[in-house]
Order: sequence, then structure tokens, then C-alpha cells
Amino acid sequence: MSSQTFQPQDSLSPDEIEVRALYRQILDGWNKRSADAFAAPFANDGDSIGFDGSQLIGRAEIVSSLQRIFADHPTAPYVGKVRSVRLLSPDVALLRAVAGMVPPTKTDIEPTLNTIHTLVATRRDGTWRIVLFQNTP
Repeated sequence: MSSQTFQPQDSLSPDEIEVRALYRQILDGWNKRSADAFAAPFANDGDSIGFDGSQLIGRAEIVSSLQRIFADHPTAPYVGKVRSVRLLSPDVALLRAVAGMVPPTKTDIEPTLNTIHTLVATRRDGTWRIVLFQNTP
């Protein structure tokens, strides 16, 4: 299942393309059940807020927590659609997306698992990184 977002790339700014790529990376990391791949686009001090309200502070804690989750629980893959990307300043961006999950025993999205994803990214030394990812039911 692809986590791609559908919008013609030629209508997007280079910054928006980079911020969307961060979102694609975390969805792909989740769908591959790879804590390292999920956390890779985060800043070292980035935060992730889970569907249950749990807060993970820093890339190392994100990796550690997701390793346990992936080891102990079946996780459904995400399918996401970016609704908007806004540059709040030249080096700060806000991405909003809606996402659904396809449970392991199903073939379609389970509406009770739908979520709003909010991602805040900053550009430091020319590189975009996630400083906050929130997964809200």
C-alpha cells in the first residue's frame, strides 16, 4: 500500500516538495515497521505525539518507543493525503494531512482509525527536519 500524496509535483514549490517528502518518509517508515526509518526525518530534538496522546521527545526516544511497538503489536499501514502545506516563515512549514489505516485482517481503510496528521518542519543549515508530528484521532 502506498503512502504517496497525489498532487502534480510541477505545481509545488521546492520547499513544499521537500516538506511533503518528510511526511512520505515517516509514513513509509511506519508502513515498513522500521523505527529508524520513521524517526530519520526528525530533528534530534523533534517531538512525536501519538494517536493515544503519548509524547515522545527526541529522535532517540521515538526510535526506542517504536521499536517496542513494532516488536509487540501488529500495526496497520497508513494511507495519507496531504491537505495543505503552508510556509509560516522561510524556514518553518506546517503540513496537514488526513490519514487512514488498513488493519492487518482487512483490505480497506477502517474509518474508526482515521486521523489528522499535523507536521511542523524547520529548515536548519539548508535541511528540512520534523520538529513536531502529531497524530490526532
